[in-house]
Amino acid sequence: MQDETMIVLAEYNTITEAEIAKSMLDSAGIWATIRNEYMSAIYPIGTMPAQVVVREEDYEKARAMLHHR
Repeated sequence: MQDETMIVLAEYNTITEAEIAKSMLDSAGIWATIRNEYMSAIYPIGTMPAQVVVREEDYEKARAMLHHR
């Protein structure tokens, strides 16, 4: 996993929104993780958004999936 390039797919103001997006990606077999998961809960909305990140090779498929939700 260290050699793979990760790309920010989306940013959300709440962890709940990020978890929903991650769950959708997981159910489609696309590996994703959330950056700033805990920091976004501590700081005011918009200060440190939760970022859903995916592998570079999964980016287009993941973007299309979230766009059509």
